Amino acid sequence: MIEECLVVEFTVTGDDCPLAEASRETGVRVDCQPPQLRYDGNALLRFSAGVPPSFDDVEGDPLAEFLDADDRIRYLHVSTTDDRRNYRCLSKHPCIVHELTNAGFMAESLRYRDGGATFTGAVVGHDVLRGVLEAAGEAVGVTLSRVHPLGSEDEDAVARTWDVTPAQERALRTALEMDYFGVPRQATASEVADELAISKSAFLERVHRAERTLFSQLFE
Repeated sequence: MIEECLVVEFTVTGDDCPLAEASRETGVRVDCQPPQLRYDGNALLRFSAGVPPSFDDVEGDPLAEFLDADDRIRYLHVSTTDDRRNYRCLSKHPCIVHELTNAGFMAESLRYRDGGATFTGAVVGHDVLRGVLEAAGEAVGVTLSRVHPLGSEDEDAVARTWDVTPAQERALRTALEMDYFGVPRQATASEVADELAISKSAFLERVHRAERTLFSQLFE
C-alpha cells in the first residue's frame, strides 16, 4: 500500500483549448470540473463562471456566445443558480489534462483565466509523480507550480489552532489576499466568491462563522 498522496498544482500557458481561448477573449474566469473523456475522443465538460452584473439573462452572456460560435463545442447548455452560471457541453478538442491523467494525475479542478490555466489534483506516491512530471515536460506550456503532501500539518495548522474549518480558513485567506477587509475595501464579496469558485452567500456564511469563532476565542 502507498501511504503518501501528494497534492499537485500545474500552471498551463499557451493552451489553445476552447475554455482557455474563451477566458482570454471574454475576460471571464472559468472553473471547470475534470473533463470526462469518451471512447470516441470527445470530452464532456462541466464548468461555471460568475454572472456578469450587466447580464441578467443567458442571452448576451459573452462566454456562452463565444463558445457557441466555436466549432469544437457542441450541445452547449447554460443554467443559472444564485450568482453563478453553469455550463455543460461536448468538446471535440483534446485537453492537456488528459495527458497528465494518463500518467497518473487525478485532476480535481481546472481554472482558466486570461488564456492560462491552473490544474489542481493529486498523485499517489513519488513514482507516479515522476511519470506525471515527464508527461508535463512533453506538453507545451505545462509547469509544476506547487506540490505538498495531502493532509500535511502545515496546511491545517491554522484551522486546528483556531478551531475554524479548512473551508473557512481558505475563505479568510483569500479575502485577506484580495484586501476584502481593507478600508476602503478593494474587493467585493462576489469577487472573492468567484476566486473561491463558490456562491456569494456561501462565502459570506463562511466568513461570518469564522469571525464568530475567532472573536469568541479572542474575547472569551
